[in-house]
Amino acid sequence: MASLTADETTIEAPPRAGFRKSLRDFVRNQPLGAAGGVIVILMILAAVFADFITVYDPEQISFEAMLVSPEWAYPLGTDNYGRDILTRVIYGARTALFVGFVAAFVGSFIGLVLGVASAYFGGTFDLVFQRVMDVFLAFPLIILALAVVAVLGTGTENVIIAITIPFIPQCARVVRSNALAIREIPYVDAARACGFSHTRIILRHMVPNVMAPFLIMITAFVGQAILLEASLSYLGLGVQEPVPAWGLMLQGGAEEYAESAPWVAIFPGLAITLAVFAFNLFGDALRDVLDPKLRSER
Repeated sequence: MASLTADETTIEAPPRAGFRKSLRDFVRNQPLGAAGGVIVILMILAAVFADFITVYDPEQISFEAMLVSPEWAYPLGTDNYGRDILTRVIYGARTALFVGFVAAFVGSFIGLVLGVASAYFGGTFDLVFQRVMDVFLAFPLIILALAVVAVLGTGTENVIIAITIPFIPQCARVVRSNALAIREIPYVDAARACGFSHTRIILRHMVPNVMAPFLIMITAFVGQAILLEASLSYLGLGVQEPVPAWGLMLQGGAEEYAESAPWVAIFPGLAITLAVFAFNLFGDALRDVLDPKLRSER
């Protein structure tokens, strides 16, 4: 029994050691990416535990504390409704991350399936599909999102849909370029010869082999989604009051209180900048790690 326990310990130890080594290598080789990852983790923790971090209600109006400058009771000051800005920034992270992750995951997943299917079937389907994708890609992200919001209306759900739609053609185009090479690999022909269905070949043999660019696209899309959500909210077409959102906070203080109470706009703007910067750093580092071409050049 003792020898079995020792053998089992010997077998289980390498994966844990390998994970620690991979983590150390990532931190050593990608310090900026590691810093971005730490910021992302802190943002997620702040969003999840916002109820326990802050003592104020993000939607509670207090006319006695309107436009209070940063002090001990209000570290980041208050807005024109007397609401604590630190509390709203923390709860705004919840809104930004929810919209960002949902839009990025849904848009990337749909683009993944469509891109692989386009590469797999080829022919007329691929030609028509790519021309449709070209039409969507001809519009800048913000313009296409504005058009969708104009049709669907405002609100968190509609904002997620408006941000998701522009991500689909971007992910589909990148995934298709990788799936075209995989389609010619012999094991795909072998799967066809075995009589496997198209759905099984796509989901079990092609999709897993394009996961690297898929994961990279997700990290990039989250940062873009946060910026798009803030832009739409700033224009009054995104998340609506009294939901805490960084774009709404900028809308309420960027112009009217730029001189008399600059903290109303400065701190939400810094939160947006830090979030997008962190996701971009982490995404770039993840690309360097997962892209075999970049690994071979180093």
